[in-house]
Amino acid sequence: MADLFDQNLKRDLPLAERLRPAGFSEFIGQEEVIGPGTVLRQAIESDNVPSMIFWGPPGCGKTTLARLIANLTKARFIQFSATSGSLAEVRAIVAEARERKKFQQQRTILFVDEIHRFNKAQQDAFLPVVEDGTIILIGATTENPSFEVISPLLSRSKVFVLKALKTAEIAKILRQALLSDKGFKGQTIRIADELIDYLAGFSNGDARTALNALELSVKATKPGKNGIIEVNLEAVRQSLSRTHLLYDRTGEEHYNIISALHKSLRGSDADAGLYWLGRMLEAGEDPLYIARRLVRFASEDIGMSDPPALVQAVACYQACHFLGVPECNVHLAQAVVYLARAPKSNQLYTAYQKVQKDIKELPTYPVPLHLRNAPTALMKGLGYGKDYKYPPAEAKRRAGNPDYQGPVEQDYLPEELRGRKYLE
Repeated sequence: MADLFDQNLKRDLPLAERLRPAGFSEFIGQEEVIGPGTVLRQAIESDNVPSMIFWGPPGCGKTTLARLIANLTKARFIQFSATSGSLAEVRAIVAEARERKKFQQQRTILFVDEIHRFNKAQQDAFLPVVEDGTIILIGATTENPSFEVISPLLSRSKVFVLKALKTAEIAKILRQALLSDKGFKGQTIRIADELIDYLAGFSNGDARTALNALELSVKATKPGKNGIIEVNLEAVRQSLSRTHLLYDRTGEEHYNIISALHKSLRGSDADAGLYWLGRMLEAGEDPLYIARRLVRFASEDIGMSDPPALVQAVACYQACHFLGVPECNVHLAQAVVYLARAPKSNQLYTAYQKVQKDIKELPTYPVPLHLRNAPTALMKGLGYGKDYKYPPAEAKRRAGNPDYQGPVEQDYLPEELRGRKYLE
């Protein structure tokens, strides 16, 4: 009776939860982190897991990997969420872990999901117990741990970077779900391969999103008279949120829209710039990605025609980092409008392209002797620095004016490039 209850309880769990792998053979993706022969794989297999931080985007496998460690090690495993848990609960877990280690010789692995939600003072509580081995801490975060996790804790942990899953990997997970006992095995479900690929492609590297959409598609489709569930394109589209249909962060549309934003700003169309900004933000694009592109634009397409544009763009990036979404949308909007209205010049961009061309195509010319540094007597004897004209002293001498700071006639390029002009 209890077994039947447990089975029904498991069937009520979301598909993504039911399909969490119990062993390495079921784990898909993150080969660079968890593949055969990797440091983490060997640590798990030898039951010698260190404290660590998993950093990666949503749905890439951070929690799944932590659960896998729980299944494959002899340590007691406790899952804790920084979004809903308190520091008092952490202290209670630590106290129990200390007792288990002392009297039962059992280690405790504490998995803290979204560890970046704990502030710096709260994170301090982990330091002594990680240091003395009372707990093995596994933290998961979608934010850069360099900024969101305190340095002492980082120095005591190994950081593993998990990447967004590839479309092919998510498609494999979806196909596995259709055949697995924990998934839809026992039901006759027909879904075209191209629909699975479509679903995988629009999940933005997030396996949980893909599995949730697949589950909803199946549940929303009525079986035919023959009992077969025929999942069609419309069911898949409706199962995906609107944001996923608007924008594919890893595919062609991603590059099309950022290109549209860039060209709208170059064309001084603030309204179009705001529209393309909205298309990205409302679809879930990382605001820091957009801000980085604006920083580049400020020098590439505006440059010396309005130098404060770069200050605006960098300030926007900092505001996005401080606030995150949705609050930073107005800062991005301000930067977009400023850059669109600013005077345009690609002078710096074209000048540096000319420099690159010369460096690639011409010989590596030596630095003129008068420009070379001469820290030793030997170098001075070889003529390093000889006849160099120090501009402030030379200008004052020639003009007879101690306040004069005008230019001095002197060559600064290699002799072979004398007179070369890069700036128009």
